[in-house]
Amino acid sequence: MVSKAKRKRSSSMESSGNSAVLQPVANAGFSLGNFKIPFALIIALAALAMTPRVQANEILFYSFAGAVLFLLTWFVYLFMQCQRSGEERSFELILRQQHYIQAMVQISVYSYWGYFWRPVYDHAWLIVGQILFAYTFDMLLAWSRRQKYTLGFGPFPIILSINLFLWFRDDWFYMQFLMIALGFMGKEYVRWQREGRNVHIFNPSAFALGLFSLVLILTNTTHLTWGQEIASTLTLAPNIYTFLFLIGLIVMYFFSITLVAGMAAISLFALSALYNATAGVPYFLDSEIPAAVFLGLHLLVTDPSTSPRTPLGKTLFGILYGFSVFALYTLLGALGAPTFYDKLLAVPILNLSVIAIDNAVRSIKSRELLNVWNDNWFGGKANLAHMSVWVFVFLLMSGLGKTDSKHTGDSLPFWQEACFSELPNACERLVQLESTYCADNSAWACNELGLQFREGIIVARDNAMARDYFAQSCELKFKAGCLNLLNDDLLAKEDPHELDLRLLLREGGLNLMENPLDELYDRACEHSWAFACENI
Repeated sequence: MVSKAKRKRSSSMESSGNSAVLQPVANAGFSLGNFKIPFALIIALAALAMTPRVQANEILFYSFAGAVLFLLTWFVYLFMQCQRSGEERSFELILRQQHYIQAMVQISVYSYWGYFWRPVYDHAWLIVGQILFAYTFDMLLAWSRRQKYTLGFGPFPIILSINLFLWFRDDWFYMQFLMIALGFMGKEYVRWQREGRNVHIFNPSAFALGLFSLVLILTNTTHLTWGQEIASTLTLAPNIYTFLFLIGLIVMYFFSITLVAGMAAISLFALSALYNATAGVPYFLDSEIPAAVFLGLHLLVTDPSTSPRTPLGKTLFGILYGFSVFALYTLLGALGAPTFYDKLLAVPILNLSVIAIDNAVRSIKSRELLNVWNDNWFGGKANLAHMSVWVFVFLLMSGLGKTDSKHTGDSLPFWQEACFSELPNACERLVQLESTYCADNSAWACNELGLQFREGIIVARDNAMARDYFAQSCELKFKAGCLNLLNDDLLAKEDPHELDLRLLLREGGLNLMENPLDELYDRACEHSWAFACENI
């Protein structure tokens, strides 16, 4: 009897003990646990959709709402799946230097550039929304494939890098979320074994930018984005080349990417100078290296995780990027596509080459070939020597007037003379510049374009187009434009007016609206406008 009683009490205690153990598990079903983090991010994204910036455009609001609904559905599905299986999802906190330093450098670019081009500041809330979306998407993607997520600053440089080169207009902003998702999926799924580790092949931002650039080119839909404006407005910030050079030194110092960025810049500079000497006109329209390309070779192609490890490999990688940008500029121009894509299309292809480059150069002892100086110099840190060479090269470029100073291509009279002399691409560049300035409401440029289409010498004759341009010029109170509009046989010209000069002399970015008239004529004379020199 005692034995049975003991067994009953023991069984009762075991039953009670089991209940005590199982109770927390039952309660755990009502706890989000680590899922609180993505849930909080989704709530933050939903709150951001309520801000005036997002509410101002109906499609933009629906883009945010769609992103929230997509993430919330994924979140609920994954959470319920984990509850049924009893599995947990966790994260580890790792703050990698390459992520937060790059993010701080990129934010400095936005701050400086945005001060002179306000749409950058207007876009800030949308960047915050993309970062929230990126964190949530990346976390749910990692948890869907495995149980642990690395939490840090990783999404920051990816999102900031994408938005430094391309963002969709409000009416098409849902494509921005799709581009981000593609970048993170490429990082998660497209991988290879490199030096015994399973790592992603592509720079995530460059992968997304490259693929979307290709689609936009093939579908002729660049107008859905701010891509052209982004590429052209960097020069609105004074001394932008010097600014990018200085912040680039920070990245070079911490991550030893000097050889990539420096050799890309040197290659482009050398190729541009060779073309200029041969053809008599600049290769790029108004600079030796476009500002957006200069930005790209510092903050896009230089990702340490997706570039070569060896010194000579980095050198070759930078040279290949320079040659690729140079070639793509011509190819895109010949195809009639926007040339600003030149800096974006080559990076994913170059990412695929890094293992082959490193394997090839290791066989020829690249380190010994490149580091010919004494190992004790600079405390044995070769990167400091590379940086010293790059500083010298940049100062030389600046001294020759090839960075922030006035460029030959800024002068319209130069392109008129080059076109008259039938120099390569000069007439096409002249029409391109006149079209740009006419779009900015330069009456003189609109009249010149009308003359081009009426004469039919450097463009196909088109009387309807000519009349449209003359009408625009006349509306802007340009006498020659009105005379040409009234008489189909007339080819009247006159010198640019004061407002025209304020537009034509901007050199890619200066604001001359408040400059005194005598200073304006001085600048016009420097640009080879003969009438301005006479007025002085």
